[in-house]
Amino acid sequence: MADEQGLDLVEISPNAKPPVCKIMDYKKFLYEQKKREKALKSKATKVVVKEIRFGPQTDDHDYEFKKKHAMKFLQDGAKLKAFVFFKGRSIVFKEQGQILLLRLAQDLEEYGKVEQMPKLEGKRMIMFIAPKKNK
Repeated sequence: MADEQGLDLVEISPNAKPPVCKIMDYKKFLYEQKKREKALKSKATKVVVKEIRFGPQTDDHDYEFKKKHAMKFLQDGAKLKAFVFFKGRSIVFKEQGQILLLRLAQDLEEYGKVEQMPKLEGKRMIMFIAPKKNK
């Protein structure tokens, strides 16, 4: 029947009993399938990670300035990676860095939730904050 119509006999689901076949143009079927996959891929959400960098002795004004940016990033739906960078001997102020990050987490509580608590990795203390879903 497929040869008479100038089309292809395509096996749709080989595991079904009996196997399901359909008469169609196979090239057109592949094209439509690729088009569908591309549309699904474009609709998938892409995770954006924004970074904010602090020093262990960041002043209040600088902290407030960076906090405003962090709020904007979280409201836009981006994840936030806040970190304190320790230069040279400033690594002795680990506690100050941790206090700074925890303060940031507390201030941004209504915009996002902490995904990873402050953790020291080399010369950086890193914390991740994920945005809260808008209802």
